[in-house]
Amino acid sequence: MKAGSVTRRCGCRDPKTGKQYGKACPQARKKGHGTWTIRQELAPTADDDRRLFRRTGYASADDAQKALDQVRALLAIPESDDAEGREHISALLVRVVANKEPIPDYEDTKRRLRTGQSLTSKTTVGEWLDQWMADENDEHRKATEASYESHVRLYLKPHLGEIRLDRLQVGHVVKMFQAIEDQNEAIQANNADRKALELQIKQTRRRAGKKRLRDKLGELPPYRRPVGPSSRQRIRATLRAALNDAIAQQWITFNAAAHVKITAKQPRPIVWTAERVEQWRQTGIRPSPVMVWTPEQTGQFLAHVAEDRLYALWHLLTFRGLRRGEACGLRPEDLNLDAGTLDVAKQLTEVDYEVAESDPKTDAGERTIALDAGTTEMLRTHRVRQARERLSWGPAWVDSGRVFTRENGEQLRPSWVTDRFAALAAEAGLPPIRLHDLRHGAATLALAGGAEMKTVQDMLGHSSITITSDVYTSVLPDVAREAAEAAARLIPRQVTGTDGHTSGTHHLTEPDQQSSTMA
Repeated sequence: MKAGSVTRRCGCRDPKTGKQYGKACPQARKKGHGTWTIRQELAPTADDDRRLFRRTGYASADDAQKALDQVRALLAIPESDDAEGREHISALLVRVVANKEPIPDYEDTKRRLRTGQSLTSKTTVGEWLDQWMADENDEHRKATEASYESHVRLYLKPHLGEIRLDRLQVGHVVKMFQAIEDQNEAIQANNADRKALELQIKQTRRRAGKKRLRDKLGELPPYRRPVGPSSRQRIRATLRAALNDAIAQQWITFNAAAHVKITAKQPRPIVWTAERVEQWRQTGIRPSPVMVWTPEQTGQFLAHVAEDRLYALWHLLTFRGLRRGEACGLRPEDLNLDAGTLDVAKQLTEVDYEVAESDPKTDAGERTIALDAGTTEMLRTHRVRQARERLSWGPAWVDSGRVFTRENGEQLRPSWVTDRFAALAAEAGLPPIRLHDLRHGAATLALAGGAEMKTVQDMLGHSSITITSDVYTSVLPDVAREAAEAAARLIPRQVTGTDGHTSGTHHLTEPDQQSSTMA
């Protein structure tokens, strides 16, 4: 490596000739006059053309020498016999001069060169995410791929895509989530406006007034779901996974997503008490995204679907808390009705209307669930019904190998199960819950019935008992209070008038009358 040079120059000119003085400037010895320049010869091009690193504007000789030392340190990274490495470093320094960029960091450049990464390209977060997604598609199930894709397309690339991968900071990620929060506020405000207008339309009797309100409603954006805490956690998890892989491949050394905390609380299940049902019927607003039926409401639903051909499915979801995909993926070999057990071994997931079978997502998801006598009997009855349907369809029967199927034997589409449940619940006149909320209800009823938290954790397939405890403990007081009220209604009471005399005994049910007789 040839030695570089540090020189001082100024722009002073001879007033007589108009030419620059150069080293002959009469002010050259004056402190602070002029600027300092560095020059360093680089490796020649493939055509043996000479290349130089030249940069001026340093305020002192010390600053200039420090910069020159940095350049020479970079040139010394490749071994003496590494012609390709010297070419990469020289090309990097040529680009630095041309674009007026800072001299690259020594350790980062050394790492990139030794791991075979490009020194001259500026990989952005968006470019890395595209590359990462292409690599990840072969390793994950379709539902996970779809989740990653939506996070990258809707949030990560729009907010972070133009930032250089090696310059991504915690502040960038925090700013993205703040923008999502701001958008949530706009979505919630618009949803509230739509709900208020719809209520006005319902309460307005005149046609002209209704038309005016409907026109106004048509100008508003449609209903949208805000990006909830769970979704934000998953977005962060996707970014963190992508950056972890970038660290593993030595593109970066720091994971900005790992240092961002999502502080919003998870919505907790809330019981549909009589007061909440009344409020919902008046306003159409649900108290929480996650709602749980009372035991009486659950019984009302089961009574309504008693003649449905998939009653065993609804019964199983209600009492044992399977996930939707787990119930759809059940196979006959997963049931041992003599022993009263059910093995969760497969699940069905649906992406873009395509259904795929996969293993449960976690080890805890693969579990054996004990079945009560009632559920076992329901599954036996369902098995007989399915055998009759098989005979009825004859050669047209589709042997999907599932416990719960369509009439012709085809496996159930998970989204259809969700839609069917919503329709049945509405027919029963019940306040709305999600199909997944039956899982919450099963856990809540089990705990209210005296089951241990560990038992409920195993039934649900939670990886941690903390998840079970945090989610369901807050629901128990409401369930207990509803149960106490129900018990109180079964007891005969005497009504005392304002004069203090007993006016009679009110018997609320037949069991009450029997109790009174026995007394």
